[in-house]
Amino acid sequence: MSGSRRDRATGSDRRGGRRDRRQKRSRRPLVLAVVAVLLVVGALGAWTVVNDGYLFGIRTPLAAPDYEGTGGEAVVVEVPQGNGYTIGAELAEQDVVASAEAFVRAFNANPDASSIQPGTREMKLRMSAASAVALLAQNNVDRTGLTVVEGSTVAQIEQMMIETGWPEADVKAALADPAALGLPAEAGGHLEGWLAANTYEVKPDSTSAADVLKQMVALTMQELEELKVPADQRNDLIIKASLVEREAPDEYRGEVARVIENRLAANEALGLDAIDSYGRKKPSHEITSAEFRDKSFPYASRVVKGLPPTAIGAPSKASIEAVLKAPEGPWRWYVTVNLDTQETKFTDDYNEFLAFKDEYQVWAAENGY
Repeated sequence: MSGSRRDRATGSDRRGGRRDRRQKRSRRPLVLAVVAVLLVVGALGAWTVVNDGYLFGIRTPLAAPDYEGTGGEAVVVEVPQGNGYTIGAELAEQDVVASAEAFVRAFNANPDASSIQPGTREMKLRMSAASAVALLAQNNVDRTGLTVVEGSTVAQIEQMMIETGWPEADVKAALADPAALGLPAEAGGHLEGWLAANTYEVKPDSTSAADVLKQMVALTMQELEELKVPADQRNDLIIKASLVEREAPDEYRGEVARVIENRLAANEALGLDAIDSYGRKKPSHEITSAEFRDKSFPYASRVVKGLPPTAIGAPSKASIEAVLKAPEGPWRWYVTVNLDTQETKFTDDYNEFLAFKDEYQVWAAENGY
């Protein structure tokens, strides 16, 4: 699966734990609003995601109505909480974009789409899907504080802080000294995954960049302590949870966590395109076969066994808990067979896995993917 929901984690208000409502559904683009199909690669049967009109490595003709250009008359729209299709459907209803399908593809193709937040926006009528996604990714919304969406990377958080008004030099200087932010030794100096997703009641004119980032690390530490996670297990837990965050439909977090554990236990490559995409800093469909098979690259998850060197984004508390409480099961593969309902099927039988792929293909063909 590559790599994009309401927060099922328990939490308090904005000043306490993470928000109950998940900000992250809007970025499932990289995972759920695209083709979540698994492939077996080589003898180990590693799986991968198929995105942006690619089906099993083949570009498929996907016709979806789309406008051209950056639009015309201005219109105010309420961008909903949800995944790429949810947002696209609302924009299509308002005639901002021509179709939800075109929006989903543009959403998946834009790496900045993962940071899109809900809220009231000024858009334009009859925009191309790509220009609509690009405008939404600027996140020009009124904020009561700084909102870090689940799954956000350090680079995205850095950019968000700068765009919100913190001086770029201050943000970069703070990020360059992780220890001063309270990052524990077990994190190995890597902030990725340790900056907790939440809405923080902070503003550039009253809180320094370093103090904001300290709050993010402190919230992660607080949650790990509340969950009684031993220090020597925390870094691996954060990494696994970040994979679940990018891969799993909400209701299947635990099962996806179990698949990851089963593959690690079997000494099999994880084969998650979300890992490769994070490492290469580009969508999975732009990664070449040679790059996927490059054993010298630590994020080449199809050929490098074990966990990636770092997390690939900020996990929600729900994903952390899913790793800690993963249900027992023999599963090694999974396929999201319906992108509208997010129905996902799991198996440890390769032939059944192939049947699930066929089931997805039928659904995709019937629904214009």
